[in-house]
Amino acid sequence: MSRIRAAYHDPDGSRCGIPTYWWRGAPAGYATRRQLTAAGLRPGGQPIAAQVLWRGVGGTRAAYLYRVDLARPKRTATPAQLRAVRAALIARRTCRICRQVRSYYIPRSLGECLECAHPMEAAA
Repeated sequence: MSRIRAAYHDPDGSRCGIPTYWWRGAPAGYATRRQLTAAGLRPGGQPIAAQVLWRGVGGTRAAYLYRVDLARPKRTATPAQLRAVRAALIARRTCRICRQVRSYYIPRSLGECLECAHPMEAAA
């Protein structure tokens, strides 16, 4: 085992408080949040079970691991929630001055579409 791997190897958690593994060194049965999401799961309120440490830009990086057997299925949005999200996204594209729905999100710094904010540039 190399020096770097040995520095991040603490499977019983005596040094770090929780079981710690090196990059790609975690045993089966653990997954990160992204890995759970890709599998259609979520942590479901369980505490962090372990961590993976590696040397990265700016120092030591960490990824927290959750137990796959305690993970729960992802919740799906209800039709009402999907309608609300759709309405909110349309509201972000609607100009409050000319009331037109644009193909881009209205910049919050302007508060109106580009044509209303800069009418001379739009005419050119």
